[in-house]
Amino acid sequence: MALIRPLVVAAAGVAMGLVALPAAAVPRLDLTSYPPPAAGERRWVIQLPGVLPPTRDPALSADPREWRVQLIVGQTAQVDCNQHSFSGRIRPWRLSEDTPMLFRVDAVGPLVSTRMACPSDQPRRQTFVTMAGKPYVVPYVVSRPIVVYAPAALQVRWRMWKAERESREAQAL
Repeated sequence: MALIRPLVVAAAGVAMGLVALPAAAVPRLDLTSYPPPAAGERRWVIQLPGVLPPTRDPALSADPREWRVQLIVGQTAQVDCNQHSFSGRIRPWRLSEDTPMLFRVDAVGPLVSTRMACPSDQPRRQTFVTMAGKPYVVPYVVSRPIVVYAPAALQVRWRMWKAERESREAQAL
């Protein structure tokens, strides 16, 4: 029975066009070269998929060198009808020149919101509140994980960005 499950998973993946190798062939994530998180923080690891299903949109590039990964830092909080966010920054970090690039979240501020009067019948809701600022994107590199160290109260999520195939000419003024 233990042998059947990996074969079924691999067969289902091949049938959907997602994978070409059996599930057992995927290497284990090795984090030995990454330091453990410090007290009061968590280490978040993003292992990018090496084989993605082909895009349905012909306008998007199929070349992973043109893809990016957006790091999204946030926290789950009870909120009302106002807009909520908090400040902070993500910065690249290396132990030495020979070690892989890591990312650290620091300078985290308190949760803030606008001060509009909310309708009295509107209940508070639990939602993921993201850190304010510009999107933080890193190259899509499947050969190594993306490792983010953040305060323990925060969560790290990610999103793929794919470039369009067509480039447009800028106007020279």
